[in-house]
Amino acid sequence: MTIVFMGTPEFSVPTLQILLEHNYAVRAVVTQPDRPKGRGQKVVPSPVKILAERYEIQVLQPQRVRVPEVQHKLREIAPDVIVVVAYGQILPESLLHIPKFGCINVHASLLPKYRGAAPIQWAILQGETETGITTMLMDQGMDTGDLLLQKNVAIDKEDTAGTLHDKLSQIGAELLLQTLQHAAKGTITLIPQNHDAATYAPLLKKEDGHINWQEPAARIYDKVRGLFPWPGAYTHFQGRTVKLLKVKVTQGHRTDSSLIPGTVVALDNMAGPIIATGEGSIQILEIQPENKKPMPCSDFCRGYHLTVGVKLDT
Repeated sequence: MTIVFMGTPEFSVPTLQILLEHNYAVRAVVTQPDRPKGRGQKVVPSPVKILAERYEIQVLQPQRVRVPEVQHKLREIAPDVIVVVAYGQILPESLLHIPKFGCINVHASLLPKYRGAAPIQWAILQGETETGITTMLMDQGMDTGDLLLQKNVAIDKEDTAGTLHDKLSQIGAELLLQTLQHAAKGTITLIPQNHDAATYAPLLKKEDGHINWQEPAARIYDKVRGLFPWPGAYTHFQGRTVKLLKVKVTQGHRTDSSLIPGTVVALDNMAGPIIATGEGSIQILEIQPENKKPMPCSDFCRGYHLTVGVKLDT
């Protein structure tokens, strides 16, 4: 089975790796152009490009995949299947019909739930205890194609978007391998999605990380987990932005309903401050002040003279 692989970020790498380890004929890799990254804005290749070049695979990096030149090149390659994993561009209908077995997408949710660009983060943000991986035969819509295979994955209470990303990327690679094996044997069944049950996971922005202390403690806890490591949950203190890297829900610290959410209600010199929320309280364990390195919140309290009664987000 000859393959063209389309993918860009780290999430895509295990799937490309497993195809190569199982000796699939990956004729070309299509990935996003090299982009500036980090504070120095140094132009760097995508993780998928780095792996492809290590195996001396032809790499295509079009600004737009729908241009005729790209589609002409793919028709010349004539792959049996195009595998798409977090590529980052919508494929035109004309491209979907090029491969014999169509375009198979690996998506990090149990479709039709969490269609879109950020399914891992939104599953945690919404307090889900389970998510999964779906392989899907792509159509013109946004994650609307027929389902091929699915695998459920538990979301642990301590999972962040980062840890869940790593688990799902590996499981996605394994499920894609199973999908191709079934496709080659003709033993796979197309299952239409229930579009009425669809939910969405739009791309996140930095401002989505702002903490509203009026929300319940459990929701703030999910927000910190769901937005770590990017874009990060944050509040303000002494006019500066501080990122909350790790928190936990606490019990029994907020008995006065008149306390303003966001107020420091107790200090734990060994762990970190306890903050009143709209319902319950949150203890901040790890924090990153603006333009500083991450630190235990106990160090932050001492260095920034945090005291009981102080209100955050001011």
